[in-house]
Amino acid sequence: MIDRVIDNRGFDSFDWRFIGLVLAILSLGVLSIYSVTHAQQGGTPFYLKQLMWIALGSAAFVAMLIVDYHKIARLAYPLYAIVLVLLAVVLVMGKTSRGAQRWIPIGPFAFQPSEFAKLVLILVLAHYYSSAPRIGWLQRVVLPGLIMLPGLLLILKQPDLGSGLSFLAVYAAMLLMVGMRSQAIGIILLFSLMLFPFVWELLWGSLHEYQRHRIMAFVDPEYDPGGKGYHALQSRIAIGSGELLGKGLYGGTQSQLKFLPEGHTDFVFAVFAEEWGFLGVLLLLALFVGLIWLSLEIASRAKDILGALLAAGVIAMLCFCVVVNIGMTAGMFPIVGIPLPLMSYGGSATIATMAALGLLLNIKRRRLTLFY
Repeated sequence: MIDRVIDNRGFDSFDWRFIGLVLAILSLGVLSIYSVTHAQQGGTPFYLKQLMWIALGSAAFVAMLIVDYHKIARLAYPLYAIVLVLLAVVLVMGKTSRGAQRWIPIGPFAFQPSEFAKLVLILVLAHYYSSAPRIGWLQRVVLPGLIMLPGLLLILKQPDLGSGLSFLAVYAAMLLMVGMRSQAIGIILLFSLMLFPFVWELLWGSLHEYQRHRIMAFVDPEYDPGGKGYHALQSRIAIGSGELLGKGLYGGTQSQLKFLPEGHTDFVFAVFAEEWGFLGVLLLLALFVGLIWLSLEIASRAKDILGALLAAGVIAMLCFCVVVNIGMTAGMFPIVGIPLPLMSYGGSATIATMAALGLLLNIKRRRLTLFY
């Protein structure tokens, strides 16, 4: 009875600061998408589609909020099996775009399973580590790594290097959360250094030609300025041209004159920086930092290890995507195709991110309940 009363507090249990930050970032994203695509000819405007994805994401947010996260975690393995099947379907009948086969066509839209796979992996690893004590190298490192491996290999086969790296980031965050000893970390680093030349040769040989060119363009942007290095160079020009105050809505030359491709998806940060300038970028970064800070607060106050692990996985996924996306648009990382959470256009990414954020508030909402 006490649990039911506490659990039915409704909107009183919301963290309105958290909701406000999410809405602010979503609004800036829609504004940037509208700015860079307002001259679109024919078809439904991208910003209207994004509003539709946000509406669906809001439904996913509410669904992940109202169902007890313990019940959601119990479905982790069946959900992972479904995701693996969908990832396999992508390789057989998936839609190919820009050299990658990552989408399952559904009428006029396309569904990207790898975006949801990251959230499902968080559920699987959190459930695995919280269901029983995991002692020893085999149970703490090897077995969860084997659980992750099929999804990782299927994603890399598409190829989707960005989602694959996100998988590894979630796995590493979980290992740190369950208390990896310094000796174990040292052994992992030592073996990684020893095996790096062999792994690099194997990885380089497995990369597609366009991926190799992207890495070469990162090492030397002038390597192919009119080809594979074009995105990186134009993105850096756009960010720099924003200067202190930016050029204003519709004022960005790189984005409005279409020198910068994919300005509404992976390179939306460059569009935003050109139009809002350095001060606008500081505002956006402050919003993301505030969101991560509140998420860390939720993780630290979770009522059990499952909640803490779920929160840690979501935080790792968000931080990785934000850092890598901004880093690649600014020329600090190679271009790996990771959208900026809540900002970039995309249905699967938006819905999956909103669902993950709903899970975070779910954890906070139930931290005072006595039973589950």
